[in-house]
Amino acid sequence: MKSYRKELWFNVPARRRIVHIQPQVEACLAESGIKEGLLLCNAMHITASVFINDNEGGLHQDFERWLEKLAPEKPYSQYEHNGFEDNGDAHLKRTIMGREVVVAVTNGKLDLGPWEQIFYYELDGKRNKRVLVKIIGE
Repeated sequence: MKSYRKELWFNVPARRRIVHIQPQVEACLAESGIKEGLLLCNAMHITASVFINDNEGGLHQDFERWLEKLAPEKPYSQYEHNGFEDNGDAHLKRTIMGREVVVAVTNGKLDLGPWEQIFYYELDGKRNKRVLVKIIGE
């Protein structure tokens, strides 16, 4: 069995933004040479998420609006976590959006449904953060 590991780095200039990362993930898969197996893609920071959904701008705005209703950024004082930081909301939003995705690899391609795309969701940006791509298989 072969194993491949790569870190993708992001520095989003805004506090929150959804970034379509499927092209970078597909490049990792091609680089790995793995044709059959599993691909794990996970955010390596507690205030970021990797998820799969539709690549549609209105839906991305809906995510932002929905998450802001569930865990509003302000007032910062509403979160016990916020002392030296102001990102209590980002921790909660990440819990809702999830940490990682696992995708089957079949014939050297991501085995996704017709509208499924992979995204990185920055929830507390303006600094360097990593996403891990780990692929195992043959």
